[in-house]
Amino acid sequence: MDAELAQPVIDLADIRKTYRNGELAVEVLHGIGLKIYPGEFVSIMGASGSGKSTLMNILGCLDRPTEGHYLFDGVDVSTLDDDSLAELRRRAFGFIFQSYNLIPTASAAENVEVPAIYAGMRAEERRERAEELLTSLRLEDRMDHRPNQLSGGQQQRVSIARALMNGGRVILADEPTGALDSQSGAEVMALLKRMSEAGHTVVVITHAREVAEQTHRQIEIRDGRIVADSGSTHEGRPVMAGPEVGAAGRGAPVADVAEAVKMALRALRANLFRTILTLLGIVIGVSSVVAMLAIGNGAKQSVVDRIGAMGSNLILVRPSRPNARGVDIATLVPEDAEAIDKLPNVASAVPELQGSVTLRYGNLDYTTTADGTLEGFPSARKWPVERGTFINADDGRNYTPVIVLGQTIVTTLFPDGTDPMGKYILVNKIPFQVVGVMSAKGATPFGQDQDDVVFLPLSTGSLRIFGKRYLRSITVEVNDVGQIDQTQDEIQTLLNERHHTDDVMIRNMSSLLETVSATQNTLTILLGSVAAISLLVGGIGVMNIMLVSVTERTREIGVRKATGARTRDILRQFITEALVVSAMGGAIGVLLGMGIAATLQRFGTAIQFSPGPILLAFGCAFATGLIFGYMPARKAARLDPAVALSAE
Repeated sequence: MDAELAQPVIDLADIRKTYRNGELAVEVLHGIGLKIYPGEFVSIMGASGSGKSTLMNILGCLDRPTEGHYLFDGVDVSTLDDDSLAELRRRAFGFIFQSYNLIPTASAAENVEVPAIYAGMRAEERRERAEELLTSLRLEDRMDHRPNQLSGGQQQRVSIARALMNGGRVILADEPTGALDSQSGAEVMALLKRMSEAGHTVVVITHAREVAEQTHRQIEIRDGRIVADSGSTHEGRPVMAGPEVGAAGRGAPVADVAEAVKMALRALRANLFRTILTLLGIVIGVSSVVAMLAIGNGAKQSVVDRIGAMGSNLILVRPSRPNARGVDIATLVPEDAEAIDKLPNVASAVPELQGSVTLRYGNLDYTTTADGTLEGFPSARKWPVERGTFINADDGRNYTPVIVLGQTIVTTLFPDGTDPMGKYILVNKIPFQVVGVMSAKGATPFGQDQDDVVFLPLSTGSLRIFGKRYLRSITVEVNDVGQIDQTQDEIQTLLNERHHTDDVMIRNMSSLLETVSATQNTLTILLGSVAAISLLVGGIGVMNIMLVSVTERTREIGVRKATGARTRDILRQFITEALVVSAMGGAIGVLLGMGIAATLQRFGTAIQFSPGPILLAFGCAFATGLIFGYMPARKAARLDPAVALSAE
């Protein structure tokens, strides 16, 4: 036991501390030598500016000396890195401050638990020990009160409980009675004396002689030098064993995500309005991305569906001649369609002859497009008949005056709902009998109403309506889409041989579909990029608010570091806060964006939701929090604990 007592817990040798500002250097401690033994009740007394606070920061491993050696339990503190110093503070020291330095957003019990959080103690154990300490300090009815709901004496007792949370082998009390009335001050000093009697090493930093005289050993410091020391009183005193930090991983990092999120939410609730404004930036950005991409994908899918409805296995052959504008191009003839129909991989070749006609039924006139074609049209164009029949081969051979109506024609000429089947209508004053009604087709990708059309036999239309036999187009249906490009080349070669010139334009629907899809993809990317700018602005808002938060909470950061938080613990905490804001904003933004898109869908806008863009938007929000939250978090993590504690 005597050998153990002979070993000082704190051993300072020739400690010097110099502050530099450019070339200006000011030495505030001049060769301090001091030994403090386990269980001592010591006061370091000095006037303002004497260097006592600087000495306390060095004793508590909150600051490093410029020169000299500091041994704690025989270990040279100067050899320890920042994380090792944090572990030492967490394991061995408890701090009591004049201004209490309680976290304003946390309750009394939560403040007391802070050191144990960084020690890795389980939540149940932390709470139980905090309640035990607060009860012993007569604060059992104030555990859930915040600091602004406590008196000065009560706040100081909370800080004492916090100092004892991890054992508090060495208690460093900086002006513990400075902000208290005489009665509360006397109670605090009595508590410190009892802690000394229980084996804690207690060091009181004070400017008041009457406070110093209550300790067993008085040390006086003046102008950075120890000028008086009443001498060690450690013989025969009880010595406290090393602290029991708890079985849950001594010195473990804050790995509990739930605890990190809980601390983040508590900090964010403290400035609710500011948090809402920060959320708003993320919400607007994410909702814009979700809504814009849903609209863009919806428009793309709508176009693709309409083209796909025409059949992706189709080849369209149209007449073409260089520099020919505004004139009929007499190139394609029905015999070309017959020749194409004989090519391998061709299921059918359907010629079409179109022109504008005037229809009349009763007293109603209507101008529309007439399409002279053959019986294979519905199959090739994937356009079934809704009622009646389509044109058949006999109609073509016999030049029969029959007509099939599109849906727009039916609603226009028969507005009262009369069944058009079997009725006669005049086409350019020539009577045609209605034999069928096509199903509704809708608009083309370019907005043209496909139902605004009537169909006639090709032969009848060519002879009696149009007065010409040159075709507007030939629709070729192929059997194997995989060979559609080869079939297109064969058609080109065939028509070049027949016409002795390259006078046709051939496009297959598959390539058209790819072209339109690529165009729509570009549009979607453009919309998404515009919306992403809003998300970027929201991310900058997160960074600005987090920087303000770091500035406002500098002292809290100092308290956390003093109680054992490592650099990465502080970094993790502030990044978690940024991620929580971004995740909440992302979730709300996704819901809002889907709501906006769904509302637009009710008004006829094509919308397509898919998991990819939604997850992308949420992921971008999360990444925004990580990226823009890192700089403020890094700034917080790199704060010097002594400087942070002295911040106003």
